[in-house]
Formats: sequence, C-alpha cells, structure tokens
Amino acid sequence: MQNLFNMLPLFLAAAIISFLLAPLTRKIGLKYGIYALENKRTVHHGKIVRIGGLAIYLSVVIVMLLFHKMDQRMTMVLLGGTIVFIGGFLDDVFNLKPMVKLGFIMVGALVPILFGNVLLHHVSLFGYDIDIEPLAYIISFVWIIGVANAINLIDGLDGLASGISVIVLITFCIIGSFSSHYKTAMIAAILAGAIIAFLPYNFHPAKIFLGDCGALFIGYMIACLSLLGFKTSTFISLAFPIIILFVPLEDTILAIIRRKVKGQKITEADRLHLHHIIMYKIGLSHEQTVLFLYGVALLFAISAIVLYFNVLIGLVMIFILCLIAWIFIELTGMISPYFHPLIGLCRKIFKRPRRSDDAFFEANKINHRQ
Repeated sequence: MQNLFNMLPLFLAAAIISFLLAPLTRKIGLKYGIYALENKRTVHHGKIVRIGGLAIYLSVVIVMLLFHKMDQRMTMVLLGGTIVFIGGFLDDVFNLKPMVKLGFIMVGALVPILFGNVLLHHVSLFGYDIDIEPLAYIISFVWIIGVANAINLIDGLDGLASGISVIVLITFCIIGSFSSHYKTAMIAAILAGAIIAFLPYNFHPAKIFLGDCGALFIGYMIACLSLLGFKTSTFISLAFPIIILFVPLEDTILAIIRRKVKGQKITEADRLHLHHIIMYKIGLSHEQTVLFLYGVALLFAISAIVLYFNVLIGLVMIFILCLIAWIFIELTGMISPYFHPLIGLCRKIFKRPRRSDDAFFEANKINHRQ
C-alpha cells in the first residue's frame, strides 16, 4: 500500500499539467480548425477539437523526463510512443491514409522491442515456464499494434476510451505495486493522472476529443506497460492484461470477425461496435452507455486483481463474466444476427428460450444493418 502512496506525487503532477493544458489545446484546435468531422457513424454535433491527446502526451513527457528516473527501456517506450503520437496527430490534422497511419504505429512498436527489450520472452503456466523466444518478437509486435488500435476503436463516445483507460491503468498500478514492478506501476500512475484530469473536458457533452493522437498513444503505452509489468507474473503472463483490457480487445476482435464474415475490409467502419449496440439496440443514453461500459471494465479489472491473489476465485469470476459477455454477443448479433450457438444449444437441451418473432435475438435480425 505504501508503494501506491509513493506514486501519488507523480500522479498529481501529471494531472495538474494535463488539466491546465487541455483548455489551451482546445484553443489551438479552434484557432486552426482541427475539428472532428461529422458523418453517419459519429454521435457528436458541432465543432469539437480532436487533438486533446496533445495535452495528455505533453503531461506524460514532462513528468517522466523531469520527475522520473528514466532507464533504457522506458526511454525507448517513450520514443516509440512519440512516433505513434506524431502519426496520430498528423492523421487528426491532415487525415492520413490508413496504411500510412499504421506505418507510424508499426515503427513505434518496433522501437521498444528492438532497442528496449520490451518483449514477452516466456509465459508461466501453473508453475511451468514456457519459452516463446522464437515468437517473442512477433507476439510483442502484434500485441502493441493490437492494443493501440483497440483503444482507438472504442473512442467512439465522449469519455469512453479515457475512462476505461484510467480503470486499466489504476489496475496496473495495483497489481504492479504488489508484484514489485514499481517502475511500470509508476508510469501507469503518471498516465492515469494525465487522463483523469482530461476526463472532465472529454465526458459528455465533450468539449474536446482525444483524437487518434491521444487514443493511439494511450493504447500504445498500455500495451508496452503490460509487457513490462506482467511478463514474469505467475499463472499465465499475458492473462492479466487480456482480462483487464477485455472491453476494448473484445470489441476489436468482434469487429474483425464481423467484417470478415460480411466480406468487408477490416478497416471498413460500421455502427456495430459495442457502444453502438448498447445505444441503438438496447436504448441507453450516451452517458448511460459510457457508465455501463465503465462498470463492465471495472468488473473485469476487479477479477484480474482477485486472480492475482486467488487463482481459483479469480477464474470463477472471469468465467461468469465471459459467459455473460458471450450471451450478450449472441443476443445482440455483434458477429451476425444468425449467430447464437449457445442459445441454440439451450433450445435443443432445455427447449428454452422458444423461438418467437419478438424474441430479442430473433427481432435483432430486423434492421441489423442500422
């Protein structure tokens, strides 16, 4: 617990700087016309600046360089994060082609891997170490790119990506402090402080958006911190970050599967992301949807913390949460309106639920292309 209190000064320093920089960043965006474009997928209206990530990035850099002792690995993580941030910022200003933006993320991911040894070298499964060295570079590379894009994909509602990222980072702080990964936990605290101070400007109705520069930078940092802070944990090394990041990772994976099933490009946008489903099919308001997803993220974060201290209870919690999530996926047709194998199995075994024209998962087939 003392280690958590030791992180408080850096947390507060990042928060204060971010809180002061956010309105300044907004003024810059308004002056140069860097607004989020409205289209059929967006839920915002009006001219909202989309380079809010600049305030978070500068806050993290200032605190890390001035108040935190940097080592080789963290220097490379920050350098790679800067490359990712620049790519996102250029996209926010000039609307880069998707492959160009991806190129920045790929280069940013390679920097800590090749020059900072930020790798998942092995996993520990029930006390047995499994060497994955031949695949370490590929797994780590894909993980960083995947998490960065996952945070970016869920940045579709005011405050959603910011709030979930804060939950993820605070969980990193807790697990990192108890597992003696103090440096990783400290960086997580700095990033959490910068985001949480930005959140009042970003929550609905948002005055400023993270933009790709903010969402990609946050996702990139979370991915690198998870490799640094959990690669020697017991049970299974990558389990903790996967559990903690369940909401953005699940949404990203389902989006890829859904678009493949439909024969669409992976980069082709749609309105079937998790937050869209909750708003337009369940009928929750903007704020209710965001708060609901905060709650889901918090439940998975708590289960990860429980897993660290008690594997059996943690696994039971995770199983129950995943089962509920799977039923939700089937009911709402997030993959396909005709995909509900678990419900179909229940029908065969228990004769329930009955087929009905007004059953949610049947009615979901109607207007599925909203």
